Amino acid sequence: MQHETLETEGAVCESTAKQMVAGALKRFDADYAVATTGIMGPPSDNDEKPVGTVWIAAGNSEMIVTKQLNLGYDRQRNIQSTALQALNLLRQFIIENDVE
Repeated sequence: MQHETLETEGAVCESTAKQMVAGALKRFDADYAVATTGIMGPPSDNDEKPVGTVWIAAGNSEMIVTKQLNLGYDRQRNIQSTALQALNLLRQFIIENDVE
């Protein structure tokens, strides 16, 4: 994770999600990786990034795709929805990019 990204954009942003995937790929010598970063709840005073603001990312060493979610549930449902959507993003990525 690049410290500059955290300082300028914060932990909940597309760049952070991409860097998390890249880091996991490298650290674990993996073929694919998935990452999530977001504000699950409870509510806070942060108007810039409200509860339910989430970035998910999936990819391999050649390409990383991202998606922003804007969830409106309670903390537990936000976590569950994020997990399901992140795994689905990874599934779709593998299907669309699996070249044999």
